Amino acid sequence: MQYRPLGRTNINVSLITLGTMTWGEQNTEAEAHAQLDYATERGINLIDVAEMYPVPPKAETQGLSERYLGSWLKKSGKRDQLLIATKATGPARKPHNPRHVRGGINNFDRKGLTEALNGSLERLQLDHVDLYQLHWPDRSVNSFGQLNYSHIADEETVAIDETLSILSEFVKAGKIRHIGLSNETSWGVAQFLRAAEKFDLERIVTIQNPYNLLNRSFEINLAEFAHREQVGLLAYSPLAFGVLSGKYENGARPAGGRLTLFERFSRYTNPQAESAAKAYVALARKHGIDPAQLALAYVNTRPFVTSNIIGATTLEQLRSNIDSLSVQLSPEIIEQIDAIHKTQPNPAP
Repeated sequence: MQYRPLGRTNINVSLITLGTMTWGEQNTEAEAHAQLDYATERGINLIDVAEMYPVPPKAETQGLSERYLGSWLKKSGKRDQLLIATKATGPARKPHNPRHVRGGINNFDRKGLTEALNGSLERLQLDHVDLYQLHWPDRSVNSFGQLNYSHIADEETVAIDETLSILSEFVKAGKIRHIGLSNETSWGVAQFLRAAEKFDLERIVTIQNPYNLLNRSFEINLAEFAHREQVGLLAYSPLAFGVLSGKYENGARPAGGRLTLFERFSRYTNPQAESAAKAYVALARKHGIDPAQLALAYVNTRPFVTSNIIGATTLEQLRSNIDSLSVQLSPEIIEQIDAIHKTQPNPAP
């Protein structure tokens, strides 16, 4: 396993993070525990959950991912060897946002964040988490594939200064060690950094946003923040919901695949994305590389990435995904990846 610094802290995190959003929907508790056993044996030390998980979010399954991790931590006795990250669900401003988590209000004010954190700690059976992230901003922004930003005048939101002040109090109380963002914009990152400096508050250490061969929009301006301000990327959806593995090529819908099971996951299946994915899969096969491992290896090579969040429904998938660490991409392959990107840039932002 390779390790990279977590922001400006003295903590090193594994380059591969174990994602958990299938636990409780596609994976049983026993399967989740088996994944944790294998991942930790391979040197993974960062586990990422969320109060909203599993996905797709449902009232009857909400919180199961955290509960499965909590029961494993209690059973395994490995809490002190790991970094546990979870997320507070944001307000339900868009149709796909869940409205069953804490009533769907979920603003990042004192009441909302206190309820969210205490609920997560109870399900995890912990007295603190290492990284507490805001799952998406309190305000309306382009996220989860939305384009054409439109400002909403007079929208009621919690000020970033107020949110960061509350989270900083949680740090002082020993309930969280560090703060992270997710699905955030460059403006939001700048505001959190400004508030930390201006009001002597805790500094954010990570941003968890999508990043893969079909969506490299993070590079446009957030990568500079990640580099210069040491707010590293926790890259999610590195396989674009499996599209970059090649298993959905030519309209295939294999049994058990997320795109087969859930119609809501259409972000990476537009014609442009499918065309680009086909080119990346063909490139991998031309060089004798597993397509999924090529896609993951590319993310692993990016200097602004702190950790690459992988998810799996089987141990075989998990093994193969972790093995992407051993895949070396030559300058020639990187050049060919960039050539495809130039002709079909960000087809699934």
